[in-house]
Amino acid sequence: MSVLARVLWTALGAGMFLSAACACAQDLEPRSYSASPVGTSFAGVGLGRSSGDISFDPTIPVTNVTATIYAPVLGLGRTFGILGRQALLTAALPYAWGNLSGDVGNDETSIYRSGLADVKARFSINLRGSPAMTPAEFAKRTHRSFIIGTSLFITAPAGQYSGQKLINLGTNRWSFKPELGVSYPVKKLDLDLYGGAWFFMDNGNFYPGLMNRSQAPLTTLQGHVSYTVRRGLWLAVDSTWYGGGETTVNGGPPTERQSNSRLGATVSLPLGKSQSLKIAYSSGVSGTIGSKFNTVSVGWQHIWLDRRSK
Repeated sequence: MSVLARVLWTALGAGMFLSAACACAQDLEPRSYSASPVGTSFAGVGLGRSSGDISFDPTIPVTNVTATIYAPVLGLGRTFGILGRQALLTAALPYAWGNLSGDVGNDETSIYRSGLADVKARFSINLRGSPAMTPAEFAKRTHRSFIIGTSLFITAPAGQYSGQKLINLGTNRWSFKPELGVSYPVKKLDLDLYGGAWFFMDNGNFYPGLMNRSQAPLTTLQGHVSYTVRRGLWLAVDSTWYGGGETTVNGGPPTERQSNSRLGATVSLPLGKSQSLKIAYSSGVSGTIGSKFNTVSVGWQHIWLDRRSK
């Protein structure tokens, strides 16, 4: 197998595509810190479908909510080197549409929303076990090593939003999540564990307008066990827990603390030498806010190397 083919197969197996998730705290992304050669670029498109019961925090006075939401996303990314370490920058532009129904006070109502959702970006750098390597150096690796990485997620308020509406596709605020992750290889298995916390800026135009909504940090944990069947083909069992995130409006009393968990599964299928298809499913297993829906997503990605790297 040529050096180029080996590198592309390995990069595809790393699962680099930034998946579309319904909420930032509920992302389930295995192999986020996997090793890849520098000078690798990728582009992908995905589609997610979420349906079921959704419970909002009490600052949004809507109960008994059921929804079906579709969310296509365009993702771009690139690996490069910083101080001799592998780094990765990704960005995703999502769109969303769907129907929701629920009770506002004593009235039952249904709404339809369609428009841009908030833009997401992620910068990561591997601190141990994954130095910046050219494709030729990467292809000569004789073993995989224990990886420690760190990342910063950013969500920008680019989504459709109106302070006159209870339900919006955008959040009208910036949010940031620093994260520390470890990945430990055991033969064909990869054991991943990530820990981080979301920090939220205030939303100064909360319903019914010109109200200030603030949210406490939201702690997140992710665990993944993935198995590589062959180059480019792998499957994973995924889990996440998030807690905290109490909200207040205009300095009033905080809402109850969130404590939710989800389970899921992911499979990545190779399509030729430089493309792959990723299918994922997740479902809420416990909690009271935002955890009762089921999500299915499909993503396609194409990977290529710099011409000079080839």
